[in-house]
Amino acid sequence: MTKAGKTVENFILFKGEAVKGLFFLQNEKRDEERMEKNKKKIRPEERLAAFFQREGEIPGKEKLAMVWQMSVPAIMAQVTSILMQYIDQAMVGSLGPQASASIGVVSTSTWLLGGLCSGAAAGFSVQAAHHIGARREAEARKVLKHGLAASLCFSLLLMLIGIAVSSRLPVWLGAGEELWKDASGYFFVYVCSLPAVQLNRLAGSMLQCSGNMRTPSILNASKCLFDIIFNMIFIRYYGVLGAAIGTALAEAVVCVLMLWTACLRSPVFRFRREKLGGADKWILCNALHIGAPLAFEHMAICGAMIATTRIIAPLGTAAIAANSFAVTAESFCYMPGYGIAEAATALVGQSLGAGKTKIAKSFSNLSVLLGGGIMAATGAVMFGVCPWVFQLMTPDLQVRQLAAEVLRIQLFAEPLYGVSIVASGALRGAGDTLIPSILNLISIWGVRLTLALLLVGRWGLHGVWTAMCIELCVRGLLLLFRQQTSKVGYRRDADTKIHNFLS
Repeated sequence: MTKAGKTVENFILFKGEAVKGLFFLQNEKRDEERMEKNKKKIRPEERLAAFFQREGEIPGKEKLAMVWQMSVPAIMAQVTSILMQYIDQAMVGSLGPQASASIGVVSTSTWLLGGLCSGAAAGFSVQAAHHIGARREAEARKVLKHGLAASLCFSLLLMLIGIAVSSRLPVWLGAGEELWKDASGYFFVYVCSLPAVQLNRLAGSMLQCSGNMRTPSILNASKCLFDIIFNMIFIRYYGVLGAAIGTALAEAVVCVLMLWTACLRSPVFRFRREKLGGADKWILCNALHIGAPLAFEHMAICGAMIATTRIIAPLGTAAIAANSFAVTAESFCYMPGYGIAEAATALVGQSLGAGKTKIAKSFSNLSVLLGGGIMAATGAVMFGVCPWVFQLMTPDLQVRQLAAEVLRIQLFAEPLYGVSIVASGALRGAGDTLIPSILNLISIWGVRLTLALLLVGRWGLHGVWTAMCIELCVRGLLLLFRQQTSKVGYRRDADTKIHNFLS
């Protein structure tokens, strides 16, 4: 072969190798894109399950990242729920201080009923988290079905009781006669929406405990938008009653969407052709064991808030309205804590279900640290911006000034308040609810109300909020001690014996 022929042959071989290399790089890039696409398609539930199946020690940075990833959607959901309250307060506040005071009178009672619904939902969702962590998804679906039936019956009972007492509740709370009609009407509409509230919280907590924090967050954010639309329609014609109607309709719409997601779309919970059988007494007894103390805790907290409202009511309409606005504004600070607590419940519950007790304790500690730090930051921000927040809520200068003064007293307790909230969530994930509820009862009724009665005569509303500040610090220290020392849920022998007995 001539020299020129060899050169042409070498060129052709080089070109062929180059083309092969180019095809190889293109295929490799295509494979990487496909893997990245498939990675994005992995559902949060599957990602969390894979996390607990890992062997060996997991670095602290990865666990903190997991806590944060789980917390952010829950925090956003809590913030949007507070925005919905801000919207109600601002729209009703434009009608004057009397309209705001009407909602303020019954707000603690509505929170009491909402807290009972949350307790009932937690009784089932914590069990589902343990089953999911242990890879017993069929059992988790069985828990959901029991939860739907039991929660609906429970919420209907609450609704009937609420309807029965709605006309007399403002009178019992010591409100002025001018507030009775609007306060009673607002409470009546709210209790009629309790089945939607209950099922919404059950479905949302189930999705969260499965590791899907994003979907409930998006749906709760949409609830805020629905609330704005419905309020614009109904407040114009019905005033305070219209605000209640708007909130109830928004809750009902989101309830339908949340149930559809949990029961038909979730890879863990969507209904399959499985034999349900009769009622499982172990599921119901365990739900009562977990949920009853939580319901008792909410009753203690909200009962104390109702008693506080009774203490504040004689101070006048301005004090009632200022107290209501201050409570709503402060909720912007502590709702991130509740979001982190929800993430802690899911992470601790699934960790224990998977038998990873050390990881569960680590998640518990990291969550408490994160909750206290974030609430310290939000409290500092609110201390500076609260006067502008109250300008959005009411045009009444006296109410705005008083609300800002009392809120700034309690903001000093926000870090320890965050510790108490997240510690309760972590303990809940382990199934430890009785002792934390008792500690809450001791703190609220033994410290807050006692100090409030002693200080209200001398300092008025400022004295009541000083008592609240001191009590939140005491509560934070008590629950931090319990979170650090509790062994409930970390020892499985006792639970196994109870299950065998009930079976």
